[in-house]
Amino acid sequence: DYDTSDRLYFEPLTVEDVVNVLEAERPEGIIVQFGGQTPLKLAKPLQKYLEENPIPAASGRGNVKIWGTSPDSIDAAEDREQFEALLKELNIDQPAGGIARSEGEAIEAANKLGYPVMVRPSYVLGGRAMEVVYNEKSLVKYINTAVAVDPEQPVLVDKYLSGATELDVDALADKDGNVVIGGIMEHIEEA
Repeated sequence: DYDTSDRLYFEPLTVEDVVNVLEAERPEGIIVQFGGQTPLKLAKPLQKYLEENPIPAASGRGNVKIWGTSPDSIDAAEDREQFEALLKELNIDQPAGGIARSEGEAIEAANKLGYPVMVRPSYVLGGRAMEVVYNEKSLVKYINTAVAVDPEQPVLVDKYLSGATELDVDALADKDGNVVIGGIMEHIEEA
């Protein structure tokens, strides 16, 4: 937005292009948790790059750092097994679900939960490629056409909650406990 930025860059969101901007601007920090799935996917590679190739901040106060949610925390939120462990530790309920690393595991999870089920790739926070499936035939079609299922990229199979409301809250907090809520969104697609 020209009203809030000194400069705007119209570059692809790749590690190489972001690093080029970082080297040109040399900010004290960058925030990767806003902007959907693409910047989230860049968090770990950017962290690795900045650890191996520190870029001095133009202010002279250290090197460029990733501010806000750490790449490790983003990874924990995207990794179903890590996220389930965190919710259990915090005593927070969630819909029944499972992880499928093959078509057979997806069918087994769906049969255990009962149809309809919500299926989506793991490591996708933004809801991309999410679908409600109502029977085994639709599940198999989803597994074979919408996503690649393998041990590294499992599919999440969750009990579909009819009439549920899903909300996203984007917020920033500092070390002193101050919180700024940047946005609250209600999902209008089925959750």
